[in-house]
Amino acid sequence: MKITLKRKRKLHNKANWGYCAIAPYFIIFTIFGLYPIAYTIFLSFQSWDGVRPQEFFGTGNYVRLLSDEVFLKTILNTVKIWLANFIPQILIALVLSALFSLSKIKGVKFFKTAFYLPNLITATSVGLMFNLMFNGDKSVVNQLLLNLGIISDPISFLTSTGFAQTVVSYIQWWMWFGYTTIIVMAGMTTVDTQVYEAAMVDGANAFHTYIKITLPLIKPTLIYIMITSIIGGMQLFDVPTVLTDGAGSPQKSIMTSAMYIYMQAFKYHNYGYASTACVGLLLIIVFLSIISFRIMNRGRYDND
Repeated sequence: MKITLKRKRKLHNKANWGYCAIAPYFIIFTIFGLYPIAYTIFLSFQSWDGVRPQEFFGTGNYVRLLSDEVFLKTILNTVKIWLANFIPQILIALVLSALFSLSKIKGVKFFKTAFYLPNLITATSVGLMFNLMFNGDKSVVNQLLLNLGIISDPISFLTSTGFAQTVVSYIQWWMWFGYTTIIVMAGMTTVDTQVYEAAMVDGANAFHTYIKITLPLIKPTLIYIMITSIIGGMQLFDVPTVLTDGAGSPQKSIMTSAMYIYMQAFKYHNYGYASTACVGLLLIIVFLSIISFRIMNRGRYDND
């Protein structure tokens, strides 16, 4: 039976309702996602202080960026802080997920909740808390150590570059290891239980099952964790900003790339150069993400 022209028009009209349903997402994404990215790239070729008219600057901002030692230092700071929190974060997440999944520990739900709770606290609040604990002679830790007689004079904790970077990395680890553990455990639920049963029949113990079966099969989850961690870690801003003076002290050791971009834009009002630094940071994130993806899938590509 042939569909009449009227019937075809009716079906076409119904199909249009689907486009109307998804249109808000694409409109919002275009306004708040694509347009800011495109405008940032446009500004990276301009010289603009936010007041006077924009002037085309060509690749001058990019030439400056490549020779900007401060920007390069912020990249190294950001990568160092990210690695110092991500490596123990993923290792502890793997250990905890194995304990919770492969052993019979009482109160697993309580531990999951307790480990995830730090992720619900805003990073700015945590940074301020650690600032009160360690910053200055009258900080909480100094007063505690003085009252206990452990030290005779106050210690300037946050004047040490290594200590300041360690504190920032610790905060990031403390806030995110619970979330990472839950994501790993969610990935483990996708593994077919028949695979474990077959391994047990062959005589594999829990440890070898986790190493030889679970980890390879949850590789997509681990790739997701690594890439999202790179994206978030390279954009670190709030914790190091509120921990000391907002300028990366001591000696700019905790000044991240996002902090540097913020200062160029809103302190020095150099929006063109700040946009160029944004593009540079984006390219670095893409590069690190691609490298991580290739490393994690190295065995797969070798087999292909």
